Amino acid sequence: MSAPLSNVRPPTDTLLTTIADYVLDPTPPSDEALDTARWCLLDTLACGIMALAYPACTKLLGPVVPGTTIQNGARVPGTAYELDPVQAAFDIGTLVRWLDFNDTWLAAEWGHPSDNLGAILAVTDWLSRNQAAGAPVAAFQSKIEFPKSKITVRDLLVAMVKAHEIQGVLALDNSFNRVGLDHVLLVRVASTAVATALLGGTREQIVNALSHAWVDGSALRTYRHAPNTGSRKSWAAGDATSRAVRLALIAMTGEMGYPSVLTATTWGFQDVSFKGKPVTLARPLGSYVMEQILFKISFPAEFHAQTAVECAVKLYPQVHNRLDQITRIELTTHESAIRIIDKTGPLHNPADRDHCLQYMTAVGLIVGNLTAEHYEDRFAADPRIDTLRAKMVVTEDKSYSRDYLDPEKRSIANAVQVFFTDGTATEKIAIEYPIGHRRRRKDGIPLLRQKAETAFTAHYGKSKSDELSSLFADLPGLERTSVHNFSAMLAALSAPRS
Repeated sequence: MSAPLSNVRPPTDTLLTTIADYVLDPTPPSDEALDTARWCLLDTLACGIMALAYPACTKLLGPVVPGTTIQNGARVPGTAYELDPVQAAFDIGTLVRWLDFNDTWLAAEWGHPSDNLGAILAVTDWLSRNQAAGAPVAAFQSKIEFPKSKITVRDLLVAMVKAHEIQGVLALDNSFNRVGLDHVLLVRVASTAVATALLGGTREQIVNALSHAWVDGSALRTYRHAPNTGSRKSWAAGDATSRAVRLALIAMTGEMGYPSVLTATTWGFQDVSFKGKPVTLARPLGSYVMEQILFKISFPAEFHAQTAVECAVKLYPQVHNRLDQITRIELTTHESAIRIIDKTGPLHNPADRDHCLQYMTAVGLIVGNLTAEHYEDRFAADPRIDTLRAKMVVTEDKSYSRDYLDPEKRSIANAVQVFFTDGTATEKIAIEYPIGHRRRRKDGIPLLRQKAETAFTAHYGKSKSDELSSLFADLPGLERTSVHNFSAMLAALSAPRS
């Protein structure tokens, strides 16, 4: 007869308490991290504003029940929506992620840390608006007292640095995709931690909320890979950051947590979902990830392909008038690119195309650019694209793969060379670091600002675009701005049409 199971409550998993202590630590981020967070916020908002031009995205936005209104609700940038913070987080997170144009983190597990802005902006705007209105207690039966002091954009930037750090450091050693789990798990974990802290949660409440984030497990990755690639990958992060706000609000009611959610034998996350491997933090939590973040500045493309498209655009002047003379195109890349975006056969939708190395490279060679419109069915019908795809040979350069994993380099190298029927060939164009890499910040930030100005002008008009650009150019002024005033600047007079 087996011994009865012990029901002694175990100590809290160290990972939970480490993250809770970090989000409560008042030590300010590094100056570099805060400055980078400023540009990250600008870039992330620009990505969301650009997504408003796509009905496939806007049809998902707004209240769950049409016509529902929330007093002092959280606003969704570029729209007239005022929503509860749970739904606002979904909308903001979905906008940010829709075009696959926001920042990227590449490690053992990759992801997009600015996805967490869904939770951060929704919660800070909701709190800031209610604080300004003098509201004493929030809804959801949560014991939340709205803060007496002004909530500023600096608070928002600090929360971004912390969310980036939690998601990115967890990704350094833990590869959830290798066991079929989607990286939005880390968005939910990071957003849960910072959202609970922003709501005024105690250390215990943050730990409890985090335990629920891990209890939720993770979505499968099948919607990111052939043969099932689809548009869920564009709203999955919105779903994760929205769930994080809900869990934070639940924890704020005093709901219990689960101390050994990760390590419990048989029933914990590690045994059930991670093949028994421990979930670890590769380094102390600080400002590392925001300082190192990768921006997608030039192209809305899966990040492993950024330098390949840049190579193709460089080759465009030599090849666009000779497309019918091409016999072979050699793409030299790194292991992760081969595993994730090396794809043959039919491509069924925009989400399929923006995760195909060959498609993105072909567009660069044909038109000398790559934009979100180039993934739409109308452009994808151009027969030249598949003709070039059929002539592409993809090979791994082991040194590219090593440098991709090297923490001192973190390169994302690709090379492209084109061969013609007359026996000639272009030079082999190789690029190690995309324009959004930390090593190219000096060149990248002016282009990032132009990306944002273009997006804002198209949606708001030049006057509002200039106002926003001036605000972001003044870091001290930006940091002093209350979140509710900042969010009001981003609002529009009407909801987007679906």
